[in-house]
Amino acid sequence: MRIVVFAPNLIGDTVMATPTLRALRAGHPGAEIAVVIRPNVAPTLEASPWIDRIIPFHHKAADPSHRTGPLLRRMRADRFDLAVLLPNSFRSALLARLGGARRRVGYARGGRGVLLTDRLEPRRDAKGDYIPTPIVEYYLALAKHLSCPVDSMRLELFTTDRDELAADRAWERLGFSSADPVVCLNTGGAFGPAKSWPTGHFATLARRLAEEPGVSVLVVCGPGERDAAREIVAKSAHPRVASLADEPMSLGLSKACVKRSALMVTTDSGPRHFAAAFGVPVVSLFGPTHIAWTRTHHPHAIHMQQPVPCGPCQKGTCPLGHHRCMIELSPDAVFRAAVGLLDRSLAGRRNPR
Repeated sequence: MRIVVFAPNLIGDTVMATPTLRALRAGHPGAEIAVVIRPNVAPTLEASPWIDRIIPFHHKAADPSHRTGPLLRRMRADRFDLAVLLPNSFRSALLARLGGARRRVGYARGGRGVLLTDRLEPRRDAKGDYIPTPIVEYYLALAKHLSCPVDSMRLELFTTDRDELAADRAWERLGFSSADPVVCLNTGGAFGPAKSWPTGHFATLARRLAEEPGVSVLVVCGPGERDAAREIVAKSAHPRVASLADEPMSLGLSKACVKRSALMVTTDSGPRHFAAAFGVPVVSLFGPTHIAWTRTHHPHAIHMQQPVPCGPCQKGTCPLGHHRCMIELSPDAVFRAAVGLLDRSLAGRRNPR
């Protein structure tokens, strides 16, 4: 049997799809499972034991071999028996149909129901609006529809030897000791600037963490967040605060850094889910987005959201221009939450069961 999975477009959503990939493998242990995924998101799933092949795809990819024509030719040659569509996009359903997948499973949204052989209906309220449903559970419903066994909703990622070596080198260059606890900070996100916590707030938090618990602090970042990471380090003005802004950047390096950290404090963006996938305690800072959509069932997580009359608005940019939901989420409150989780994390390291 040959199965093709169309992966989500975002890093965080892809991490939240890992329980579904695990369930598909458990339900089809002898099948070949390929994943169609954006080239920039693909490293998220590197070293996953549930996947046989990764097929990079974006209709506007810089590499012509990753565009629509080559994907359809590859799919037709592979003769997939089943396509599992995790994104709600019309494009993914059309590609699965044109690519010749005999059975096509997904949610009937965006007018694409006619392209599917198996149509799941998303939950709606009496007015017809979508009910916020954790994405982990939303994706897993597709696996359950296919009678795949679901062992848990635990997120799970893996690192390669290359990733770990890159993290070793970064640790050495930044002066971190393997014996000392490191707290990772993560700002920004692809959703839009409304999710960002002010760099001044992050800097205040970083300085307090370095001074009071006395931990090292690492600001992780993507290519578009280098300047913000440098600004946090500069404003913190503390030698134990550093960033990845000047390191050779990769998703694998970010995964490996989060994996070896004692705690993560993050906005509601992709790397937030790395912490859950590696069992790292995490404080997540929410502003314009509903917590319910991305709840991960991580037992060592704290979600913080400042109530405001206008939110959560689900907008990438604050429509009122004041960004109160994030500005009013104080560094002092986040510090208290972080230290509480950190104390438990370090106690667990000292007294492993």
